[in-house]
Amino acid sequence: MSQHDTLMRHLALLRMIPRHPHKRATTTLHERLIEEGFTLTPRSLQRDLERLSTRFPLTCDSSEKPYRWSYVANYASDLPAMDTVEALVLVMAEQGLSDKLPPSALSHIGYRFERARQLLGSLHANGLSHWSKRVSSIPEGKSLIAPDVKAGIWDAVSDALLNQQAIEVDYLSRYKQEVQHFTVHPQGLVTRGPISYVLATINQHDDIRQLALHRFQTVQSSSVAYRSRPEFNVQDYITEGSFGLPVTAEPVVLVAQLNSHVAWKLRETPVSDDQTLSEPDADGWIELRATVPNDQQTLWWIHGFGAGFHVVQPAEWRDHQAEQAEKILSQAKKNGYQPLRQEATP
Repeated sequence: MSQHDTLMRHLALLRMIPRHPHKRATTTLHERLIEEGFTLTPRSLQRDLERLSTRFPLTCDSSEKPYRWSYVANYASDLPAMDTVEALVLVMAEQGLSDKLPPSALSHIGYRFERARQLLGSLHANGLSHWSKRVSSIPEGKSLIAPDVKAGIWDAVSDALLNQQAIEVDYLSRYKQEVQHFTVHPQGLVTRGPISYVLATINQHDDIRQLALHRFQTVQSSSVAYRSRPEFNVQDYITEGSFGLPVTAEPVVLVAQLNSHVAWKLRETPVSDDQTLSEPDADGWIELRATVPNDQQTLWWIHGFGAGFHVVQPAEWRDHQAEQAEKILSQAKKNGYQPLRQEATP
């Protein structure tokens, strides 16, 4: 084997090794190298790892077989070196991701965020050391606090998904209010707002279930053979309405009356490529026309604009909006709200 091939294999191997406390078994490393087109025996891999550990901060957990390898926890590679623009993008991304992914997931790239903060903090000459006073990321709408995910759950589930392995799970059922045991065959992973869901088949059932990651109590590898669903596609699953989002597969033409504030927002950030906005009518209302998904999420988005967004079409959406307004008003009256009386016109 040429020196070039050996170098490329070593570089590929170094990319596959995670940072402590995460570890990767030699069997997994061997399989991934084979998948990338390298030819080597398990013994050759072991020699590579031992040789690389003399040059790089690698540690081996030999407490069980197969052995597991990792970088030391504080190791941060600068190949290639991070520049100031990348650092700025990373610190903004961290703010946006912190309420969408569990800490255990973000920990895999936490060293990159820390390196970005250190880099910006060290640049006194060009003023970027004050980046924290100059840069922020604000979520659209109200952000909820992500539920806690038990340590090790994210890693175990994501590894099982990517390696197509079954896992034994103790899961807190939302409906039965008790912990149940399942053999889980992960088929996909979806993050919706602050909650992550594992899409999986359970035991001997073929239908896809949604399991909230924060309800996983324990996860262990399973001796049961993994039951694959080659035809399964996460995007198709979502589009078909399995998360309660689409109402129909076909989009609809949305016609609505907007006040000037909502119209201004949609001029800057259109809801669709074919969106049109009219000139204000005599009462100041602006007509919106746009092709949008016929789904629950679009309805929630509309409700967020309150009285500044009146649906005209589809009729079902108009009626739904009016019914929701009536329910809100009815409940407000029960809670003590009294509408202002209109004075009689002289």
